[in-house]
Amino acid sequence: MTDQHSTPTLDRRTLLQGFAGAAAVAAASPALAQAAREAPDLARQVAANQLPPLAQRLPTSPLVITPHERPGSYGGTLRRGLRGSSDHNGILRMVGNQGLLRWNLAFTEAVPNVAERWEVNADATEFVFHLRPGMKWSDGKPFGADDVVFSIEDCVKNSELFRSTPSVLAIGGRPVVVTKVSDTAVKFTFAGAYAMFLENLATPLGQHPTLFPKHYCSQFLPKYNPNLDQLVRAANLPDWPSLFRARCGDIEIPSRWGNADKPTLDPWVIAEPYTGGAQRVVMRRNPYFWQVDTNGAQLPYIDQLVMNISQDVESLMLDTISGRIDLQDRHIDSLQNKPTLSQNMQRGGYRLVELVASGAQQCMIYLNMTHKDPAQRALFANIDFRRALSLGIDRKEIIDLVYLGQSEPYQTGPRPGHPWHHEKLARQFTEHNVAQANQMLDRIGLQNKGRDGIRLRADGQRVFFAIDVIPTLYPDAVDTLELVKRHWAVIGIDVKVNTIERALYYTRGDNNDHDAAVWPGPGGLDPILDARDYLAQHPQGSRYAIPWTQWYVSGGREGQEPPESQKRRMQLFDQARGTADLARRTAMMKEVFDLAADAFETIGICLAVNAFGIARNNLRNVPEKMPQAWSWPNPGPALPQQFFFTS
Repeated sequence: MTDQHSTPTLDRRTLLQGFAGAAAVAAASPALAQAAREAPDLARQVAANQLPPLAQRLPTSPLVITPHERPGSYGGTLRRGLRGSSDHNGILRMVGNQGLLRWNLAFTEAVPNVAERWEVNADATEFVFHLRPGMKWSDGKPFGADDVVFSIEDCVKNSELFRSTPSVLAIGGRPVVVTKVSDTAVKFTFAGAYAMFLENLATPLGQHPTLFPKHYCSQFLPKYNPNLDQLVRAANLPDWPSLFRARCGDIEIPSRWGNADKPTLDPWVIAEPYTGGAQRVVMRRNPYFWQVDTNGAQLPYIDQLVMNISQDVESLMLDTISGRIDLQDRHIDSLQNKPTLSQNMQRGGYRLVELVASGAQQCMIYLNMTHKDPAQRALFANIDFRRALSLGIDRKEIIDLVYLGQSEPYQTGPRPGHPWHHEKLARQFTEHNVAQANQMLDRIGLQNKGRDGIRLRADGQRVFFAIDVIPTLYPDAVDTLELVKRHWAVIGIDVKVNTIERALYYTRGDNNDHDAAVWPGPGGLDPILDARDYLAQHPQGSRYAIPWTQWYVSGGREGQEPPESQKRRMQLFDQARGTADLARRTAMMKEVFDLAADAFETIGICLAVNAFGIARNNLRNVPEKMPQAWSWPNPGPALPQQFFFTS
């Protein structure tokens, strides 16, 4: 095996040269752990014998973070906003960045995090990760190899908890095998080459190895607790998997932040949980957090996070311009809000920070090609129907009115300037051509119309479907769809803009109950890390065919068998993830893009635009420019634990 610390992502490096001051990582000696300083509130607890001394709380080699601007000072409450009962990823993006690896600020390479180093064998099938000796969970219990093995072998690979092993932890439908090498070393073994594994571990979906503390979560598994039925009854839940989810959560569900008793590795831990009816979430400093700054001061600097839960964007905007929020981009970052936020910077005491778009598409429309209704399924699966809809959209009007002229017509694919940019995938059928759209719809048997001008299917039913959208999360998508609705009425297609709450959006998608849905299309700068729009590989995100995704991630045991084009892309994608040779990987992904372009499964509007956020003027160490991505879950990789207040 070769000793490695990180794997560079060459194609992104050339595109993100503008990022400066990436947080550096250095090795720390045992002496540094002894000399490290701590927050005053923790020092008081130590003096009162309520907490062990700092040297006993830090690992032997804590991760040393170089502050973005300068070393900070302790204290303060950082205020942030959440929206409703399903904004759990707003917490993840701020706090949940404690996987084995993490991204550097420039989004160019995965660097040490919980794992201080690793080795990879020659064919990229075996990865040995070395953990930090003496590291602790937030309750002071030891963290080590047993926790990682438990998280994957007992939890993630448990078919009663997970339908199938997540794709990040599998190759070719065959799950990883995780074994203990020593108390502080674990080996991940794959059935095939997996050259992208390190980078995938740095994304949110790579957090499973450090998510489930064995000493706590094992009590909710039958294997470890013969009296588990008693706990299930006491909690008034139907079965033990429901209890496990409620107590231990998962990467992307609200209950991850709903149990203050569950230990974590996060810089702040839950004090007031994210539960139904809660009006705020409070997280307080983790006294066992395993990172220090270059002066040996234990992080985080900030005492606590308070995230008030609002029911509308207007409340968040009012809180922002009134100076009651310290850091926010989520929900307020629409272009329509930028003038208001710019005009009120002095009043609110904040500055704007730039978020560089990593996505491909601002508003992607997914027709459900696996619809439960046979007639709708046949219609959506007709490629000429999808092409006609695309030609029926006046993208210039949408860009001018909704995005203030700040974009260009675009379908999907790596962004312009990316080495993998694919012109056909990006630009086909983006012109506005009503005559051609009408001709295509006539040719596929939709030539008859009702009195209202809406086309009729062969069974006499109007061509009508609903498009699910979350107004609180993507208000621009609602405005876009209202214009699309008008454009499609011209060519005889009727749609309903179905504005729903986020939890219902997920439920409908997960159950394959939706006609169509919208979401920003990812994969602009990270096309191999988030390929959901190029093939059906994301169990929640590939909304044009969730059952195809289930087939893929389960190795064909569940879901619906996809068409040959999809199966070929799935095979190529697995091969591309497995090869370290950039030229070979590029060729494989080009074939994926070729096939995706020919299949034309999704309908895009315009290229994703740069966004923005706000940071209080006295909140320091916040980069003035950072990526905006799910794979780089901003602001987490900018390390909020090293943010601090100057006064």
